[in-house]
Amino acid sequence: MRAVLSRWVDPFVVTLLVVLVLGLVVPVGPGAQRVVDAVADVAVTLLFLVYGMRLSTREVWAGLRNWRLQGGILAATYVVFPVLGLVTAWAIEPLVGAPLAAGVLYLSLLPSTVQSSVAFTSVARGNVAGAICGATVSNVAGMVITPLLVLWLMTGADGGADGPTGGLGGLRTVLLQLLLPFVVGQLLQPWVGDWVRARRWLTLGVDRGTILVVVFGAVAAASSAGVWSSVSGWSIVALLVVSALVLAAMLALTWWGGAALRLSTEDRIALLMCGSKKSLATGLPMASVLFPVAVAGVVAVPVIVFHQLQLVVCAVLARRLALRD
Repeated sequence: MRAVLSRWVDPFVVTLLVVLVLGLVVPVGPGAQRVVDAVADVAVTLLFLVYGMRLSTREVWAGLRNWRLQGGILAATYVVFPVLGLVTAWAIEPLVGAPLAAGVLYLSLLPSTVQSSVAFTSVARGNVAGAICGATVSNVAGMVITPLLVLWLMTGADGGADGPTGGLGGLRTVLLQLLLPFVVGQLLQPWVGDWVRARRWLTLGVDRGTILVVVFGAVAAASSAGVWSSVSGWSIVALLVVSALVLAAMLALTWWGGAALRLSTEDRIALLMCGSKKSLATGLPMASVLFPVAVAGVVAVPVIVFHQLQLVVCAVLARRLALRD
């Protein structure tokens, strides 16, 4: 039983769900909320600073020569997925409401994951170097592309509270809070990169700790504002079904798209694993910057649901692909 649980249940996602429930039921006053928000801002800045210090520049350049694979990953992440997200959000808005539909659209605009994409590519005996490069480039590019797509596709004509905060001012905040720490980290990387990479517990702790703080603050603020009254049990079930359909569509498009690009099986696996995923680690902190706090709590729900589903499904696919001749 323990082996089965360890295979199918991600302890971090369980912790994340516990924190989400605490944000729902624990009352947070205005003063405490300001403290939580300040801690979240510091944690997000530290997160992207650590990203910059951790990623070796050589990892990016090593895979750039395979332009068909890298172009395929970027196209899947920032063209195909957003188009699918737009159509899906439009179709499900009458079923789940505008806030959750906006969350599905926001999910489709995020960069790919790094750790799980590379890990599943390795398990499936795919092109690990190509996956590292593709996922890394996706995340670095996403620091600019995702906010621009959000500002383009999700900002209302009246600049109201349902869209990202502050228009171009919101982009300026993202550049200062996310991109600037990453650039500083990259400048420090030649001196501290080996030390940071050798201490996986540090990056893992900052990574997951940031997510937990951001989720608690966003959900607690949404609870105080009464936003969760619009999220029903039926909506969560509907999100699971929608996430499964979106994930299945992206898995099919990336796998057969790789064949159309005449990629090798190993490259198709890298495209499959990188092009079909969205980053929880980047998505939740970025949502806390792009959206009002209360809105960010609801927008985070589709990201959390899709994240858990993609881990389970891609784990099964990786094991199946590893058994090929």
